[in-house]
Amino acid sequence: MTSKWNYCPLTSDEQQVESDLAKSYAGVPPVSELLVQRGISSVREAEKFFHPSLKDLHDPFLMPDMDKAVHRLNRAMGAKEQIMVYGDYDVDGTTAVALVYKYLRNFYSHIDYYIPTRNEDGYGISKATIDMAARQGVKLFIILDCGIKATEEIEYARSLGIDFIICDHHVPDEKLPPAVAILNPKLDGSTYPCPHLSGCGVGYKLMQAFAISNGLGNTELEGLLDLVAVSIAADIVPMVGENRILTYHGLKRLNSNPNMGLRAIIRICGLGNREITISDVIFKIGPRINASGRMQSGKEAVDLLVARDVADAYARAKEIDRYNQDRKELDKQITEEANTILEERGEMTSDQKSIVIYNKNWHKGIIGIVASRLTELYYKPSVVLTYSNGLATGSSRSVQGFDVYKAVESVRDLLENFGGHTYAVGLSLKEENIAEFTRRFEQFVSDNIRPDQLTPQLDIDAYLTFAEITPEFLSLLKQFNPFGPGNSKPVFCTRGVTDFGTSKLVGRHSEHIKLELVDSTCGKVMNGIVFNSAASFDHIHSGKPFSICYTIEENKHKGGSAIQLFVKEIHPE
Repeated sequence: MTSKWNYCPLTSDEQQVESDLAKSYAGVPPVSELLVQRGISSVREAEKFFHPSLKDLHDPFLMPDMDKAVHRLNRAMGAKEQIMVYGDYDVDGTTAVALVYKYLRNFYSHIDYYIPTRNEDGYGISKATIDMAARQGVKLFIILDCGIKATEEIEYARSLGIDFIICDHHVPDEKLPPAVAILNPKLDGSTYPCPHLSGCGVGYKLMQAFAISNGLGNTELEGLLDLVAVSIAADIVPMVGENRILTYHGLKRLNSNPNMGLRAIIRICGLGNREITISDVIFKIGPRINASGRMQSGKEAVDLLVARDVADAYARAKEIDRYNQDRKELDKQITEEANTILEERGEMTSDQKSIVIYNKNWHKGIIGIVASRLTELYYKPSVVLTYSNGLATGSSRSVQGFDVYKAVESVRDLLENFGGHTYAVGLSLKEENIAEFTRRFEQFVSDNIRPDQLTPQLDIDAYLTFAEITPEFLSLLKQFNPFGPGNSKPVFCTRGVTDFGTSKLVGRHSEHIKLELVDSTCGKVMNGIVFNSAASFDHIHSGKPFSICYTIEENKHKGGSAIQLFVKEIHPE
């Protein structure tokens, strides 16, 4: 599906700021424009952006209930109460549990952790788990990346003398659970400066506050930032403000002295002899951690992340890698089955603005991935459902700019449970309600989605000539890392490009094009690659001009490196 290319030129006020910044970056003109697009208005702000400092992390006690949470944690430890660290089975939840458990076990021994299983326990906290904890003598739960909607369950826990500290970042309901403390920057009335922390990020802030209250140093805590970076990247939260600082330093840790469990995954992924980037976390490290919770038990991921023995960590990482291979095969199979059903429905030509699809035999751990694939292919908000524990259970994913949480919330009277974010929601409902859910979900999407949100969009940061793509520009561009929502990898456009005469088809099925291109500004030949675009080769090879939309990468090889364009799309002129 061809994307619409969007470019929003700077306003007159922004142009003035850009002009002032350009004086400091005169040799690399595009840099000042990119900085202004990210809300940076001075050289001082630019330097803080290029060199994020842990000193600029926010005071954790700015978060509502933080003082209550720390007081209850200190009281539990003083009384030698049994503490349970509990979290979701995805990457964010398992890294959060690993972080809090690893940090607190340095000072306290009456502590354990638990991750629910996707198929048996389901999402969040359950009464069965509370009963199990009560039998073990647990008096305090620290619950991470879930719990914000567990009102009934936490009321039940209170009746058994068990307290909860909730560390969550999902959208809360009006009625909040009766926890001792609720740490969630999305709470109504919260003025915490970074409202989009990951669940692991909220756990880190609790540990930061605990350290401050007890006069502890920062060394142990900063040693856990690799876990926070993995959670932020995998959960795709905005890469701005505090999140960007945490990720910047977490990536440094990941590349220099990672957690033993992460080190084992890095080895399994074959990333040991190269710089690890956000893309590596998203596409290689994160999926392996996630595979544990999808295919077996998320507790196995935590077991790996808190491992103290090198051989043990590597053995666990190999097992999790096997889960990931199984996950890939199931993902491919279920996606193909879903596509077959949708093709039979005529989905590509349908006027429907959303997709809801149900198959009771699909693996519960894979349907979120399948929902993402369907959303990418058909570019519609998608819900994929399967059958588990007596209910139709599913995941929803959305297209850019459309809030699927509000769409699901609009039919909450048909649901047994739901929760999530703007672009991803988990839900469950009775089988007999699927047809009505499908009708009303489609109605809400049709009434609220804009036509432009049903077409893929490529936002262009700047127009460049090949003469402007210099090693100096690449060097500064690398300092825009780490990339993510709110600080996306810059996308550039160059017009009037022609083939140097040496571009060629590559790949097992000649599906990709290795590009060697020139433009009219200089004699420089730019190397590039465009994937799955063989249909454009005849136009390129004809010598006719075209426009390219691309990111700029550093292609490292033995003895040096070169600039390479990763071309996203080609438009004939």
